[in-house]
Amino acid sequence: MSGLVAWGRRLSVAGLAAACLLPGWGWAQAPAEKSGPPDLRAWLTRLHDAARLRNYEGTLVTSDVASVSMWRVAHYFDAEQQYERVDALGGEAFTVLRHNDVVHKLWPRIRVAEVEQRDTRARFPALPANAEQRVLDSYELRPKGMAMVAGLAADVVVLRARDGLRFSQRLWAEQRTGLLLRADILGPEGQILEWSAFSEVSIGVKPRLTLITDRLRQLDGYRVRRPAVLPTTLDNEGWQVNALPAGFLPVHCAKRSLDPTGGASGPVVLQAIYSDGLTHVSMFVEPFDPKRHQSEVVGSIGATHTLMFKRDDQWLTVMGDVPLETLRRFSAALERKR
Repeated sequence: MSGLVAWGRRLSVAGLAAACLLPGWGWAQAPAEKSGPPDLRAWLTRLHDAARLRNYEGTLVTSDVASVSMWRVAHYFDAEQQYERVDALGGEAFTVLRHNDVVHKLWPRIRVAEVEQRDTRARFPALPANAEQRVLDSYELRPKGMAMVAGLAADVVVLRARDGLRFSQRLWAEQRTGLLLRADILGPEGQILEWSAFSEVSIGVKPRLTLITDRLRQLDGYRVRRPAVLPTTLDNEGWQVNALPAGFLPVHCAKRSLDPTGGASGPVVLQAIYSDGLTHVSMFVEPFDPKRHQSEVVGSIGATHTLMFKRDDQWLTVMGDVPLETLRRFSAALERKR
């Protein structure tokens, strides 16, 4: 796979995840299906608000079957301000610091700090904002009882895909606060493709803002990169999309430089993001370069499928946590304007 694909999968601290729960987490089998909450839209809103407004610290584990990653997560809401810190607990040292919509990604070994605006895609344990109706249009919500995750009682719900264009998801929401404790992406036969879950978490902690603010003051000696990102539209760039797959709507479009130094001299790629309210599909368009690009490439890691191919003088990459057929429909819908 190309560097673009690796960049597209970078830090899925909410890349919703897969496999069986690790032993020792106190997971209990959910009992038979029970009647659901009276207002399903309010239930989804509660999950979103809990991730945004609650203070919590914990250890997050994610798996895409091919690999397992662990992260230390701290999130605080203080005086209408959002603060977040995520530290990799394995492999190369890597830290993400967020204050509201400004995100710093730090690589201590190479002394590089990358600064950019927050990604429009929601990350675990958040769900997209103001997307409840689209979720209910594309998924059927089925309550599945109660289970224990990280020692906490959680309501279990399956969002069952209404068609074959998306994967179903199973969510565990902490009963008292609504914070999402675990999320699975399920394959057509109900198999787990990816999962994300807290192995331990404390909810309602006192904000320790210095975990974020002090670290941001310790960037002396770091090379700060600010990737060039220019908001745009497909129409402005000479493209159009016909007959999008059902349920998906555009949420973001921008041109960004792939210059590894953070400048604007490298290749420029156009990225358009679409969402059905729960999952996302990204389409990347860049000039074809025979030195970097091959013939058509089809790949998958866990729930994430990728389709790469040449169209005229352009190289297209379509990727998302959706079935391959969905990506093919997206690629067929994208056309150059004549």
